[in-house]
Amino acid sequence: MRLAPGIPVMTFKLESAAFQPNTQIPQLYTGEGGDLSPPLRWSGAPLETKTYALIAHDPGASSGDFTHWVVFNIPAVRSTLLEGCPHRGDLSDGTVQGRNDFDRTCYGGPRPPPGEAHYYHFELFALDNFVTLEAGADRKALEQSMKGHIVAQTALIGMFCKV
Repeated sequence: MRLAPGIPVMTFKLESAAFQPNTQIPQLYTGEGGDLSPPLRWSGAPLETKTYALIAHDPGASSGDFTHWVVFNIPAVRSTLLEGCPHRGDLSDGTVQGRNDFDRTCYGGPRPPPGEAHYYHFELFALDNFVTLEAGADRKALEQSMKGHIVAQTALIGMFCKV
């Protein structure tokens, strides 16, 4: 999803203790390693934020823009997603995971072909409402539900190159 005109991004920030922006994602967080979701933390969301949504994807995949993770209804009181998010749709605090392009309702780490660097976009959206979708909803359904409700967005980009 592209940045919407007029949506503030300067103070809303997404980070990971596992990797810095535009650097190699450690193998532990890829399909070549532990396939664990990386730890993520954010700050600076607007006061009107009710929930967050996260989409992780590889826009440069050979098959087209490939979705690795869909998460929504993350409560506004949260500011983290911990390493190794459980592989189930609904989490105990109301957070819901959608279906990725591996056809799983969880995180699916990078698995690019050997030799070519791929850039993985972790996009976080601050929303002014709750998303009325069930666990397992896909990225397209989430993007449609978020239209008109994004109050801020930010992104963290990591790279992975399989040798």
